Amino acid sequence: MRQEDYQALAIALPEDIVKAKWCGDFERATRLIDRSLADPRTPQCFKTRLRLEKEIIARLPLDYTYTLEQATELVRRDIPDFTQDELAQLMDEGAAEWIYIQGVPHLAARFYETLLKVNPNIARRAGQNGDFESSAENQMLMQTIRDMRRQGGVRRHIHMRASLRIKDEAFRPGQRVRVHMPIPAEAPNMRDIRILHVSEPGAQIGEAQSEQRTVYFEKVMQENEPFVVEYEYDCLALYHDLKEEEVQPGEPAGDLAQELPHILFTPTIRALASELAEGEQNPLRLARRFYDFCTTKVRYSFMREYFTITQIPEYAALNLRGDCGVQALLFITLCRSAGIAARWQSGLYVTPAEAGCHDWAMFYIEPYGWLYADPSFGGSAWRSGNQERWNHYFGNLDPYRMVANRRFQGAFVPDKQQLRLDPYDNQVGEVEYDNCGLKRSDLEYGWEIISHEEV
Repeated sequence: MRQEDYQALAIALPEDIVKAKWCGDFERATRLIDRSLADPRTPQCFKTRLRLEKEIIARLPLDYTYTLEQATELVRRDIPDFTQDELAQLMDEGAAEWIYIQGVPHLAARFYETLLKVNPNIARRAGQNGDFESSAENQMLMQTIRDMRRQGGVRRHIHMRASLRIKDEAFRPGQRVRVHMPIPAEAPNMRDIRILHVSEPGAQIGEAQSEQRTVYFEKVMQENEPFVVEYEYDCLALYHDLKEEEVQPGEPAGDLAQELPHILFTPTIRALASELAEGEQNPLRLARRFYDFCTTKVRYSFMREYFTITQIPEYAALNLRGDCGVQALLFITLCRSAGIAARWQSGLYVTPAEAGCHDWAMFYIEPYGWLYADPSFGGSAWRSGNQERWNHYFGNLDPYRMVANRRFQGAFVPDKQQLRLDPYDNQVGEVEYDNCGLKRSDLEYGWEIISHEEV
Protein backbone atom coordinates (compact mmCIF):
# COMPACT_ATOMS: atom_id res chain seq x y z
CA MET A 1 0.00 0.00 0.00
CA ARG A 2 1.48 3.35 -1.06
CA GLN A 3 1.29 6.25 1.37
CA GLU A 4 -0.73 8.30 -1.12
CA ASP A 5 -3.35 5.54 -1.32
CA TYR A 6 -4.64 6.55 2.12
CA GLN A 7 -6.02 9.71 0.51
CA ALA A 8 -8.81 7.50 -0.83
CA LEU A 9 -10.31 7.46 2.68
CA ALA A 10 -11.85 10.83 1.76
CA ILE A 11 -14.16 8.98 -0.68
CA ALA A 12 -17.61 8.06 0.65
CA LEU A 13 -18.78 4.48 1.00
CA PRO A 14 -21.87 2.87 -0.55
CA GLU A 15 -24.86 3.15 1.77
CA ASP A 16 -25.37 -0.58 2.30
CA ILE A 17 -21.80 -0.99 3.55
CA VAL A 18 -22.22 1.94 5.94
CA LYS A 19 -25.48 0.50 7.30
CA ALA A 20 -23.94 -2.90 7.91
CA LYS A 21 -20.82 -1.41 9.47
CA TRP A 22 -22.51 0.81 12.05
CA CYS A 23 -25.01 -1.79 13.19
CA GLY A 24 -21.99 -3.99 13.83
CA ASP A 25 -22.66 -6.58 11.14
CA PHE A 26 -19.02 -6.70 10.10
CA GLU A 27 -19.40 -10.02 8.30
CA ARG A 28 -22.07 -8.56 6.02
CA ALA A 29 -20.06 -5.36 5.49
CA THR A 30 -17.01 -7.41 4.45
CA ARG A 31 -19.12 -9.52 2.11
CA LEU A 32 -20.58 -6.40 0.49
CA ILE A 33 -17.10 -4.95 0.04
CA ASP A 34 -15.92 -8.13 -1.67
CA ARG A 35 -18.90 -7.99 -4.02
CA SER A 36 -18.13 -4.39 -4.95
CA LEU A 37 -14.46 -5.22 -5.50
CA ALA A 38 -15.46 -8.03 -7.87
CA ASP A 39 -17.98 -5.87 -9.74
CA PRO A 40 -16.45 -4.68 -13.07
CA ARG A 41 -18.49 -1.49 -12.85
CA THR A 42 -16.67 -0.32 -9.70
CA PRO A 43 -14.10 2.42 -10.55
CA GLN A 44 -10.52 1.71 -9.54
CA CYS A 45 -10.38 4.71 -7.17
CA PHE A 46 -13.39 3.28 -5.31
CA LYS A 47 -11.67 -0.10 -5.08
CA THR A 48 -8.75 1.44 -3.22
CA ARG A 49 -11.22 2.96 -0.77
CA LEU A 50 -13.00 -0.37 -0.36
CA ARG A 51 -9.77 -2.25 0.33
CA LEU A 52 -8.91 0.26 3.04
CA GLU A 53 -12.40 -0.05 4.53
CA LYS A 54 -12.06 -3.82 4.64
CA GLU A 55 -9.00 -3.38 6.85
CA ILE A 56 -10.79 -0.78 9.00
CA ILE A 57 -13.66 -3.21 9.57
CA ALA A 58 -11.19 -5.91 10.57
CA ARG A 59 -9.56 -3.60 13.13
CA LEU A 60 -12.56 -1.65 14.44
CA PRO A 61 -14.10 -4.23 16.81
CA LEU A 62 -10.71 -4.93 18.39
CA ASP A 63 -10.89 -1.55 20.18
CA TYR A 64 -14.34 -2.25 21.71
CA THR A 65 -14.01 -5.08 24.16
CA TYR A 66 -16.75 -4.69 26.81
CA THR A 67 -20.47 -5.33 26.68
CA LEU A 68 -22.61 -3.14 28.94
CA GLU A 69 -22.61 -5.85 31.59
CA GLN A 70 -18.84 -6.37 31.41
CA ALA A 71 -18.15 -2.64 31.45
CA THR A 72 -20.37 -2.15 34.49
CA GLU A 73 -18.61 -4.97 36.33
CA LEU A 74 -15.23 -3.46 35.48
CA VAL A 75 -16.14 -0.15 37.10
CA ARG A 76 -17.78 -1.92 40.07
CA ARG A 77 -14.40 -3.35 41.08
CA ASP A 78 -13.57 0.16 42.25
CA ILE A 79 -17.07 1.64 42.68
CA PRO A 80 -19.39 -1.06 44.08
CA ASP A 81 -22.54 1.08 43.76
CA PHE A 82 -21.93 1.96 40.09
CA THR A 83 -24.97 1.06 37.96
CA GLN A 84 -25.62 0.20 34.36
CA ASP A 85 -28.00 3.19 34.21
CA GLU A 86 -25.06 5.45 35.12
CA LEU A 87 -23.02 3.89 32.35
CA ALA A 88 -25.85 4.40 29.85
CA GLN A 89 -26.02 8.06 30.85
CA LEU A 90 -22.27 8.47 30.38
CA MET A 91 -22.63 6.88 26.94
CA ASP A 92 -25.42 9.32 26.04
CA GLU A 93 -23.26 12.22 27.21
CA GLY A 94 -20.41 11.09 24.96
CA ALA A 95 -18.18 10.43 27.97
CA ALA A 96 -17.94 6.66 27.34
CA GLU A 97 -17.36 5.71 23.71
CA TRP A 98 -19.15 2.70 22.20
CA ILE A 99 -20.19 1.01 18.96
CA TYR A 100 -22.55 -1.81 17.99
CA ILE A 101 -21.13 -5.28 17.42
CA GLN A 102 -23.83 -7.58 16.00
CA GLY A 103 -26.40 -5.07 17.22
CA VAL A 104 -25.08 -5.16 20.81
CA PRO A 105 -23.43 -2.04 22.33
CA HIS A 106 -19.75 -2.52 23.19
CA LEU A 107 -17.64 -0.04 25.14
CA ALA A 108 -14.17 1.10 24.09
CA ALA A 109 -11.28 -0.82 25.63
CA ARG A 110 -10.02 2.31 27.43
CA PHE A 111 -13.38 3.85 28.35
CA TYR A 112 -12.73 3.48 32.09
CA GLU A 113 -9.25 5.03 31.81
CA THR A 114 -10.88 8.01 30.09
CA LEU A 115 -13.47 8.37 32.86
CA LEU A 116 -10.79 8.24 35.55
CA LYS A 117 -8.74 10.86 33.72
CA VAL A 118 -11.41 13.47 32.96
CA ASN A 119 -14.37 12.74 35.28
CA PRO A 120 -13.52 13.94 38.83
CA ASN A 121 -16.62 12.31 40.31
CA ILE A 122 -15.72 8.88 38.93
CA ALA A 123 -12.08 9.28 40.00
CA ARG A 124 -13.11 10.31 43.53
CA ARG A 125 -15.56 7.42 43.90
CA ALA A 126 -12.87 5.04 42.65
CA GLY A 127 -10.56 6.22 45.43
CA GLN A 128 -8.18 8.07 43.15
CA ASN A 129 -6.95 11.53 44.03
CA GLY A 130 -6.93 12.71 40.42
CA ASP A 131 -5.42 16.02 41.51
CA PHE A 132 -2.76 16.74 38.91
CA GLU A 133 -2.16 20.17 40.44
CA SER A 134 -0.55 18.64 43.53
CA SER A 135 1.58 16.17 41.58
CA ALA A 136 5.35 16.33 41.22
CA GLU A 137 4.94 16.50 37.44
CA ASN A 138 2.81 19.63 37.66
CA GLN A 139 5.28 21.24 40.05
CA MET A 140 8.03 20.52 37.51
CA LEU A 141 5.98 21.98 34.65
CA MET A 142 5.03 25.11 36.59
CA GLN A 143 8.64 25.75 37.58
CA THR A 144 9.72 25.23 33.97
CA ILE A 145 7.04 27.61 32.69
CA ARG A 146 8.18 30.31 35.13
CA ASP A 147 11.85 29.71 34.27
CA MET A 148 11.00 30.09 30.58
CA ARG A 149 9.21 33.36 31.20
CA ARG A 150 12.05 34.71 33.38
CA GLN A 151 14.99 33.48 31.26
CA GLY A 152 13.46 33.62 27.78
CA GLY A 153 13.81 29.88 27.32
CA VAL A 154 15.15 26.65 28.78
CA ARG A 155 17.05 23.67 27.40
CA ARG A 156 17.31 20.02 28.41
CA HIS A 157 19.81 17.38 27.35
CA ILE A 158 18.12 14.00 27.03
CA HIS A 159 19.79 10.62 26.50
CA MET A 160 17.48 7.66 25.79
CA ARG A 161 17.39 4.07 24.68
CA ALA A 162 14.32 2.79 22.79
CA SER A 163 13.50 -0.86 22.21
CA LEU A 164 10.99 -2.75 20.10
CA ARG A 165 10.44 -6.50 20.30
CA ILE A 166 8.09 -8.99 18.64
CA LYS A 167 6.09 -10.94 21.19
CA ASP A 168 7.00 -14.61 21.28
CA GLU A 169 3.60 -15.74 20.03
CA ALA A 170 3.97 -13.55 16.90
CA PHE A 171 7.62 -14.42 16.21
CA ARG A 172 8.41 -16.50 13.11
CA PRO A 173 11.96 -17.95 13.18
CA GLY A 174 13.73 -17.90 9.83
CA GLN A 175 11.55 -15.18 8.29
CA ARG A 176 12.65 -11.73 7.20
CA VAL A 177 11.36 -8.78 9.19
CA ARG A 178 11.35 -5.09 8.31
CA VAL A 179 11.31 -2.64 11.20
CA HIS A 180 10.89 1.15 11.38
CA MET A 181 11.69 2.74 14.77
CA PRO A 182 11.22 6.49 15.36
CA ILE A 183 14.30 8.58 16.13
CA PRO A 184 14.83 12.32 16.77
CA ALA A 185 14.37 14.53 13.71
CA GLU A 186 15.61 18.01 12.91
CA ALA A 187 13.11 20.60 14.15
CA PRO A 188 13.12 24.15 15.56
CA ASN A 189 13.02 22.81 19.11
CA MET A 190 15.62 20.05 18.60
CA ARG A 191 19.39 20.56 18.84
CA ASP A 192 22.60 18.47 18.71
CA ILE A 193 20.95 15.18 17.74
CA ARG A 194 23.24 12.14 17.88
CA ILE A 195 22.36 8.54 17.10
CA LEU A 196 24.73 6.69 19.42
CA HIS A 197 23.96 3.02 18.82
CA VAL A 198 21.75 0.70 16.81
CA SER A 199 21.43 -2.98 17.59
CA GLU A 200 21.95 -4.23 14.04
CA PRO A 201 24.92 -3.47 11.78
CA GLY A 202 23.82 -2.00 8.48
CA ALA A 203 20.67 -0.40 9.88
CA GLN A 204 19.55 2.54 7.75
CA ILE A 205 19.33 5.82 9.67
CA GLY A 206 16.88 8.26 8.10
CA GLU A 207 17.80 11.77 7.04
CA ALA A 208 17.51 14.34 9.82
CA GLN A 209 14.88 16.27 7.83
CA SER A 210 12.70 13.24 7.11
CA GLU A 211 8.95 13.77 7.39
CA GLN A 212 8.83 10.87 9.82
CA ARG A 213 12.37 9.93 10.75
CA THR A 214 13.16 6.30 11.51
CA VAL A 215 15.98 3.86 11.83
CA TYR A 216 15.21 0.97 9.48
CA PHE A 217 16.20 -2.63 10.18
CA GLU A 218 15.85 -5.54 7.78
CA LYS A 219 17.01 -9.06 8.68
CA VAL A 220 16.14 -12.74 8.77
CA MET A 221 15.63 -13.51 12.45
CA GLN A 222 16.54 -16.83 14.00
CA GLU A 223 16.30 -15.66 17.62
CA ASN A 224 13.69 -13.25 18.95
CA GLU A 225 15.91 -10.40 20.05
CA PRO A 226 14.79 -6.78 20.53
CA PHE A 227 15.65 -3.98 18.13
CA VAL A 228 17.35 -1.14 19.97
CA VAL A 229 18.39 2.41 19.18
CA GLU A 230 20.15 4.78 21.56
CA TYR A 231 20.26 8.52 20.98
CA GLU A 232 20.76 11.88 22.64
CA TYR A 233 19.60 15.37 21.82
CA ASP A 234 18.85 18.76 23.33
CA CYS A 235 15.28 20.05 23.49
CA LEU A 236 15.06 23.85 23.40
CA ALA A 237 11.92 25.67 24.52
CA LEU A 238 11.95 29.41 23.83
CA TYR A 239 9.40 31.68 25.48
CA HIS A 240 7.17 33.96 23.42
CA ASP A 241 5.36 36.81 25.14
CA LEU A 242 2.54 37.24 22.66
CA LYS A 243 0.92 40.64 22.16
CA GLU A 244 -2.02 41.03 19.79
CA GLU A 245 -1.03 44.57 18.83
CA GLU A 246 2.36 43.38 17.55
CA VAL A 247 0.87 40.98 14.99
CA GLN A 248 1.78 41.77 11.40
CA PRO A 249 0.22 40.62 8.11
CA GLY A 250 1.89 37.94 6.03
CA GLU A 251 2.15 34.16 6.04
CA PRO A 252 4.86 31.77 4.85
CA ALA A 253 4.38 29.62 1.80
CA GLY A 254 3.07 26.15 2.53
CA ASP A 255 1.24 24.58 5.47
CA LEU A 256 -1.99 26.27 4.41
CA ALA A 257 -3.37 23.63 2.05
CA GLN A 258 -5.88 20.86 2.50
CA GLU A 259 -4.41 17.35 2.74
CA LEU A 260 -6.61 14.35 2.04
CA PRO A 261 -8.12 12.55 3.82
CA HIS A 262 -8.13 14.52 7.08
CA ILE A 263 -7.09 18.15 6.75
CA LEU A 264 -10.14 19.18 4.72
CA PHE A 265 -12.18 22.37 4.85
CA THR A 266 -15.48 20.53 4.98
CA PRO A 267 -18.76 22.40 5.49
CA THR A 268 -18.56 21.37 9.16
CA ILE A 269 -15.06 22.81 9.59
CA ARG A 270 -15.89 25.99 7.66
CA ALA A 271 -19.07 26.57 9.66
CA LEU A 272 -17.27 26.02 12.98
CA ALA A 273 -14.34 28.25 12.02
CA SER A 274 -16.72 31.00 10.90
CA GLU A 275 -18.74 30.82 14.12
CA LEU A 276 -15.62 30.92 16.28
CA ALA A 277 -14.13 33.80 14.26
CA GLU A 278 -17.23 36.04 14.39
CA GLY A 279 -15.56 38.41 11.94
CA GLU A 280 -12.21 38.53 13.77
CA GLN A 281 -9.29 39.28 11.43
CA ASN A 282 -6.29 39.28 13.78
CA PRO A 283 -4.64 35.86 13.22
CA LEU A 284 -3.35 35.59 16.79
CA ARG A 285 -6.81 36.18 18.25
CA LEU A 286 -8.27 33.76 15.70
CA ALA A 287 -5.80 31.04 16.63
CA ARG A 288 -6.52 31.63 20.30
CA ARG A 289 -10.25 31.16 19.71
CA PHE A 290 -9.54 27.86 17.96
CA TYR A 291 -7.26 26.80 20.83
CA ASP A 292 -9.90 27.75 23.39
CA PHE A 293 -12.50 25.63 21.58
CA CYS A 294 -10.18 22.62 21.40
CA THR A 295 -9.22 22.90 25.08
CA THR A 296 -12.56 23.81 26.68
CA LYS A 297 -15.17 22.17 24.44
CA VAL A 298 -13.45 19.01 23.16
CA ARG A 299 -13.37 16.47 25.99
CA TYR A 300 -10.16 14.46 26.29
CA SER A 301 -10.74 10.80 25.43
CA PHE A 302 -8.47 7.86 24.72
CA MET A 303 -9.11 6.91 21.10
CA ARG A 304 -9.41 3.87 18.94
CA GLU A 305 -6.87 3.46 16.12
CA TYR A 306 -6.64 6.62 14.03
CA PHE A 307 -6.79 4.46 10.92
CA THR A 308 -10.40 3.58 11.74
CA ILE A 309 -11.47 7.26 11.82
CA THR A 310 -11.86 8.47 8.26
CA GLN A 311 -12.10 12.22 8.98
CA ILE A 312 -10.35 13.03 12.26
CA PRO A 313 -10.89 16.82 12.61
CA GLU A 314 -14.56 16.50 11.74
CA TYR A 315 -14.87 13.62 14.22
CA ALA A 316 -13.48 15.91 16.94
CA ALA A 317 -15.74 18.82 15.99
CA LEU A 318 -18.93 16.75 15.82
CA ASN A 319 -18.33 14.43 18.78
CA LEU A 320 -16.47 16.96 20.97
CA ARG A 321 -13.94 14.37 22.10
CA GLY A 322 -10.45 13.29 21.20
CA ASP A 323 -6.95 12.62 22.47
CA CYS A 324 -3.84 14.76 21.95
CA GLY A 325 -3.51 14.02 18.23
CA VAL A 326 -7.22 14.44 17.46
CA GLN A 327 -7.30 17.78 19.28
CA ALA A 328 -4.10 18.95 17.59
CA LEU A 329 -5.39 18.00 14.13
CA LEU A 330 -8.64 19.89 14.71
CA PHE A 331 -6.64 22.98 15.74
CA ILE A 332 -4.42 22.67 12.65
CA THR A 333 -7.39 22.28 10.32
CA LEU A 334 -9.29 25.23 11.81
CA CYS A 335 -6.17 27.39 11.50
CA ARG A 336 -5.54 26.47 7.88
CA SER A 337 -9.19 27.02 6.98
CA ALA A 338 -8.83 30.57 8.34
CA GLY A 339 -5.57 31.23 6.44
CA ILE A 340 -3.20 30.62 9.36
CA ALA A 341 -0.32 28.30 8.51
CA ALA A 342 -0.21 25.31 10.84
CA ARG A 343 1.62 22.01 11.01
CA TRP A 344 2.09 18.84 13.05
CA GLN A 345 4.76 17.70 15.48
CA SER A 346 4.79 14.46 17.43
CA GLY A 347 6.96 11.89 19.09
CA LEU A 348 7.44 11.59 22.83
CA TYR A 349 6.86 13.57 25.99
CA VAL A 350 9.98 12.86 28.08
CA THR A 351 10.38 13.81 31.73
CA PRO A 352 13.18 12.66 34.05
CA ALA A 353 10.80 9.97 35.31
CA GLU A 354 9.14 8.55 32.18
CA ALA A 355 8.42 8.83 28.47
CA GLY A 356 5.17 8.47 26.55
CA CYS A 357 3.63 9.12 23.15
CA HIS A 358 2.36 12.63 22.43
CA ASP A 359 1.20 14.91 19.58
CA TRP A 360 0.91 18.69 19.36
CA ALA A 361 0.69 21.53 16.81
CA MET A 362 2.60 24.50 15.43
CA PHE A 363 1.17 27.67 13.89
CA TYR A 364 2.75 30.71 12.25
CA ILE A 365 2.21 34.31 13.33
CA GLU A 366 4.26 37.32 12.26
CA PRO A 367 6.47 38.73 13.76
CA TYR A 368 7.01 35.74 16.08
CA GLY A 369 7.39 33.01 13.47
CA TRP A 370 6.46 29.43 14.33
CA LEU A 371 4.66 29.07 17.65
CA TYR A 372 3.32 26.01 19.49
CA ALA A 373 -0.08 24.89 20.66
CA ASP A 374 -0.64 21.81 22.81
CA PRO A 375 -4.42 21.46 23.17
CA SER A 376 -4.12 18.29 25.26
CA PHE A 377 -1.87 19.90 27.88
CA GLY A 378 -3.93 23.08 27.65
CA GLY A 379 -7.18 21.18 28.14
CA SER A 380 -5.79 19.40 31.21
CA ALA A 381 -4.81 22.77 32.68
CA TRP A 382 -8.24 24.24 31.95
CA ARG A 383 -10.01 21.30 33.61
CA SER A 384 -7.82 21.82 36.69
CA GLY A 385 -8.48 25.55 36.78
CA ASN A 386 -4.82 26.36 36.13
CA GLN A 387 -5.03 29.48 33.96
CA GLU A 388 -1.26 29.99 33.92
CA ARG A 389 -0.57 26.58 32.42
CA TRP A 390 -3.57 26.83 30.07
CA ASN A 391 -2.31 30.13 28.66
CA HIS A 392 1.27 28.89 28.40
CA TYR A 393 0.45 26.06 25.98
CA PHE A 394 -0.94 28.55 23.49
CA GLY A 395 2.21 29.90 21.85
CA ASN A 396 4.71 27.97 23.94
CA LEU A 397 5.77 24.43 24.68
CA ASP A 398 8.19 22.87 27.19
CA PRO A 399 11.62 21.19 26.88
CA TYR A 400 10.30 17.68 27.53
CA ARG A 401 9.79 16.59 23.92
CA MET A 402 11.35 14.25 21.37
CA VAL A 403 10.26 15.20 17.86
CA ALA A 404 10.29 12.26 15.44
CA ASN A 405 7.47 13.32 13.11
CA ARG A 406 7.49 16.67 11.34
CA ARG A 407 4.44 16.01 9.19
CA PHE A 408 1.09 14.31 9.68
CA GLN A 409 0.74 11.42 7.23
CA GLY A 410 4.43 11.59 6.35
CA ALA A 411 6.15 8.74 4.54
CA PHE A 412 8.72 6.26 5.81
CA VAL A 413 12.03 5.87 3.97
CA PRO A 414 12.06 3.17 2.74
CA ASP A 415 8.28 2.88 2.63
CA LYS A 416 6.50 0.10 4.46
CA GLN A 417 5.27 -2.69 2.17
CA GLN A 418 2.19 -3.72 4.16
CA LEU A 419 -0.55 -1.50 5.57
CA ARG A 420 0.80 0.67 8.34
CA LEU A 421 -0.48 0.31 11.88
CA ASP A 422 -0.90 4.08 11.85
CA PRO A 423 -0.67 5.66 8.39
CA TYR A 424 -0.46 9.13 9.91
CA ASP A 425 1.98 9.06 12.80
CA ASN A 426 4.80 6.94 14.23
CA GLN A 427 5.75 6.99 17.89
CA VAL A 428 6.66 3.43 18.87
CA GLY A 429 7.60 1.78 15.57
CA GLU A 430 6.18 -0.70 13.06
CA VAL A 431 7.17 -4.25 12.10
CA GLU A 432 6.26 -6.40 9.11
CA TYR A 433 7.00 -9.78 7.59
CA ASP A 434 7.06 -10.20 3.81
CA ASN A 435 3.39 -11.19 3.74
CA CYS A 436 1.81 -9.28 6.64
CA GLY A 437 2.25 -6.43 9.06
CA LEU A 438 2.22 -6.97 12.81
CA LYS A 439 -0.49 -5.51 15.05
CA ARG A 440 0.21 -3.33 18.07
CA SER A 441 -0.78 -6.28 20.26
CA ASP A 442 2.03 -8.30 18.63
CA LEU A 443 4.72 -5.88 19.83
CA GLU A 444 6.46 -4.87 23.04
CA TYR A 445 8.12 -1.47 23.23
CA GLY A 446 9.68 0.80 25.82
CA TRP A 447 12.10 3.59 26.60
CA GLU A 448 14.92 3.89 29.10
CA ILE A 449 15.85 7.44 30.12
CA ILE A 450 19.59 7.26 30.66
CA SER A 451 20.04 10.92 31.55
CA HIS A 452 17.89 14.06 31.64
CA GLU A 453 19.83 17.21 32.42
CA GLU A 454 19.29 20.93 32.46
CA VAL A 455 21.67 22.70 30.07
